[in-house]
Amino acid sequence: MKILITGGAGFVGSHLADKLLGEGHEITVIDDLSTGRYANIAHLEDRDGFRLIIDTVLNAKLMEELIRESDRVYHMASAVGVRLIMEQPVKTIETIFHGTDVVLGNCSKYRKRVLVPSTSEVYGKGLTLPFKEEDDLLTGSTDKHRWAYACAKTLDEFLALAHFKETQLQVVVARLFNTVGPRQTGQYGMVVPRFVKAALKNETIEVHGDGTQSRCFGHVTDVVNGLTKLIETPSCFGQVVNLGSDSEISINKLAETAMSMTGSTSDIRYIPYSEAYGEGFEDMQRRVPSLEKAKRLIGYQPTRTLEDIINDVAAEMRSQAAPTLHAKN
Repeated sequence: MKILITGGAGFVGSHLADKLLGEGHEITVIDDLSTGRYANIAHLEDRDGFRLIIDTVLNAKLMEELIRESDRVYHMASAVGVRLIMEQPVKTIETIFHGTDVVLGNCSKYRKRVLVPSTSEVYGKGLTLPFKEEDDLLTGSTDKHRWAYACAKTLDEFLALAHFKETQLQVVVARLFNTVGPRQTGQYGMVVPRFVKAALKNETIEVHGDGTQSRCFGHVTDVVNGLTKLIETPSCFGQVVNLGSDSEISINKLAETAMSMTGSTSDIRYIPYSEAYGEGFEDMQRRVPSLEKAKRLIGYQPTRTLEDIINDVAAEMRSQAAPTLHAKN
């Protein structure tokens, strides 16, 4: 098939391009490289069936052409990362919603099957765990910029499901929970690559808040496998499905694990949220997905552990900067 991946030079999008190209599909990636990196897909440039277009999904005319010629669309382009959200809320909202509007409008016009990734952020301040797809959503006040991302992604979901209802568009929404693995950077606040990089250099690991907050980290390979199954499963059309891992760990324990697995002598420094992200930042204490729906619809089951994630991230960092990394595994 001919497959279009928006944001395909990003972390998850590039792994998706790897998998689909390896399966023999023709892949077109469009990315403006604002948060994606050319290095993520440089190894694909000389492969038959791969095409990279450096442009934005906000280019409506170009997007119409690309979608018209495609059989499947993975709309992975998005503003990403807590730090970016706090620093550039206008860009966050406009990029997410306007881009999705362009993609869904053209997919509906040309009857193209599409996957729209969402985020665990939409669950907001919800306290009923594990989070299920049909749960009510509870976000914070509009003067807290952190919630701009969650609300923009929630609107994406509403728009996708509205297209399914009104035009019978074959669309599925995947809510991703803390996807991690090689190629992810700590540039915009991603915690695992930040911790592993500091541990490998024996530098201070900076924990935001008191570290008792917990998350579930899913390996990008598991998540990408889930995404490709969702878009090819008709019973998933018009559905919202959680993807990730349901194995929970505190941020304190994550830091300790990263140090232990890399043989690091790093220490830990605790930084108030206000110092890390500015005044008005709010965080959630726990975020755990229910994976029952994904298991029922596509047989989804995570196969890789947090230890696998840390090993893979550390191995990539060692290979890229071997002379400066002193800690041994």
